Amino acid sequence: MAGEIPERVDAETQSRLEHVASAVRDELAAAGLEVVAPGLAPDLAAGAEVEVDLMNDTAGGVFIHWRVSPRLRTCAINALRHKRTDDPALSHNGAVQAAMAKAVSLILTSAGFSVDDADDEYRTFGLKVTAGPGEGIRPSWAIRDDELTLPGWATQNHSDQD
Repeated sequence: MAGEIPERVDAETQSRLEHVASAVRDELAAAGLEVVAPGLAPDLAAGAEVEVDLMNDTAGGVFIHWRVSPRLRTCAINALRHKRTDDPALSHNGAVQAAMAKAVSLILTSAGFSVDDADDEYRTFGLKVTAGPGEGIRPSWAIRDDELTLPGWATQNHSDQD
């Protein structure tokens, strides 16, 4: 029936989406990008904002949106509010968001994620993560076994020192 509100995803799907969102945040932070902390006041936020939409419809899933600095955002909003469509803040805001969406997409694709444009009028310049790198795939930045052992530590016989 038209106009029905979609239901939320089940607990298992929610857990999977939250896991993917966490992995996305980690990967972007590993690349050196600022990542917006979940729950941070929007007026303070800048960087990659990762959102989990829990609606069980085509608009649900894991989304990424680049938040420009609060100052640039305010300038762009004020330009729109005052109908200054030729204001450089508007074009620069759009250029930054487009560039960062491309960069974020390339970074995540390199790390094994599947990423598409959000294709959503409410998520301009947004990205949708359609799949994570897969079960058991270690991130490139993960601690390696050789980082956990000291040279000679495993081969030394401690009973000889008694």
